[in-house]
Amino acid sequence: MSADSEFDLIARYFDRPVPAGMLGVGDDCALLSVSPGCELAVSTDMLVQGQHFFPDVDPRSLGHKALAVNLSDLAAMGARPLACTLALSLPGVDHAWLQGFSDGFHALAGKSGCPLVGGDTTRNPDGIVISITVMGEIRRAHALRRSGAREGDDIWLSGSLGAAYVALLLMQGRLPADAARLQASRKAMEWPNPRLRLGRYLGGVADAAIDISDGLLQDLGHILERSHCGAELRLDALPADPTLDGLEEAVRREALLGGGDVYELCFTARPQRREQIRALGQQLGVPLASVGTITRGSKARVLDGRGDEIPVTLRGFDHFAQATPPGASTPTHGSLS
Repeated sequence: MSADSEFDLIARYFDRPVPAGMLGVGDDCALLSVSPGCELAVSTDMLVQGQHFFPDVDPRSLGHKALAVNLSDLAAMGARPLACTLALSLPGVDHAWLQGFSDGFHALAGKSGCPLVGGDTTRNPDGIVISITVMGEIRRAHALRRSGAREGDDIWLSGSLGAAYVALLLMQGRLPADAARLQASRKAMEWPNPRLRLGRYLGGVADAAIDISDGLLQDLGHILERSHCGAELRLDALPADPTLDGLEEAVRREALLGGGDVYELCFTARPQRREQIRALGQQLGVPLASVGTITRGSKARVLDGRGDEIPVTLRGFDHFAQATPPGASTPTHGSLS
């Protein structure tokens, strides 16, 4: 058997012990148990070189981010991670790259309680393709769905908006070079922090939730579509990341409303939950901002400080609706690492 065979690569970089009661890497299927009274939550995301990350990305940060963007989907449903699988397609064997990637991946897997239990590797001369499936559990009837928003709900956001998008613009040369701003914004792009604890605590508190991967307006739009309602957002209430300071207003709006790769949670809740939600944010050390209201209608309106509607033509990212700038990534989930 070659030292660089598929099976040796799996054993060297991806075979890790799994918790008692699970069957992990090494058999035809993984075996998992779900706690009594819980449902299984499953999500899959794919990252493609040149579409979601630059070819020279640091492999450790890519390993972290590849798992993080999937864990963010579990967070948006309020699920507790159980395990994950990884399918990895590579142009060739690069041991330094594999070591960095697997170190970043396993570090987050261990921290989040989401062990790798299976997957596949293959060769692809056209570049790196990463596909991860995460599995979690959630108490029956406690899942945070997109369809639960109700007229009169407050709209909340965790964390801040815009940093990852600013890093994208700087790295693509679409903003004037600014080493300090890039250094400050790049961590948000390369090392996202899935809000797993927040998502679990929101079960039974929030009415609907989604993670912001493709831009606030687009992802909030998914809630509005599924919940058959509209929304009003207060532009001056949106939590802008400090890395947006000093940018032109048009760029700031684009970053806040259309910039993706955020992986914060957007959720709705009844007004009587406000103090409970604020206390939850303090308890978890997560900034939470009330930024708008669910209304009748079918679209999101953006209001200025006087309450007047701001015309907005921004849209989030769609893989099949726009082209990728040559040699760059696009502002979508998994993009720019």
